[in-house]
Amino acid sequence: MELFGSDIDWRRVIRHIARVTRHREAEDLAHVAVVRTLERGGCDIANPEAFLVKAAVNQAWDEHRRAQHPAAPIPFDPATYFLRDPRPLPDEALEAQQRLARVREGLKELSPRTREIFLMHRFEGLKYAEIAERLAISVSAVEKHVARAMQFLAQWTEGY
Repeated sequence: MELFGSDIDWRRVIRHIARVTRHREAEDLAHVAVVRTLERGGCDIANPEAFLVKAAVNQAWDEHRRAQHPAAPIPFDPATYFLRDPRPLPDEALEAQQRLARVREGLKELSPRTREIFLMHRFEGLKYAEIAERLAISVSAVEKHVARAMQFLAQWTEGY
């Protein structure tokens, strides 16, 4: 092909662009370089291959800078923008209800004191020291009651 007054080895130009830019779309960069050069009327270029490679590299840099800009648009990817209802699926909700019912049954199996301490810690959010102060027992006793309740409930709900 005759362009700019000389023959151009397009395969070599595109390989060079691909190697220098590491850009997967080297042919597109070469095309943009040719179109922009022709739009500007540049026809008497001493080394057209080098000129086109440089123009394509500049184009790649421009694209890279635009993509890095904070206001750059994010390309639409349907997989990324898949909107999912945050609510659990019906089968997940049923499983959670069944596990909760099992935990409630297990709580009834605990001694009243262990159940009271466990509920104060887990549901009221009290710290061990606060529970110990309220019930006039040691922090160590609170720790043991909570550990006992956790171990029992873990075994009680196993398989659910």
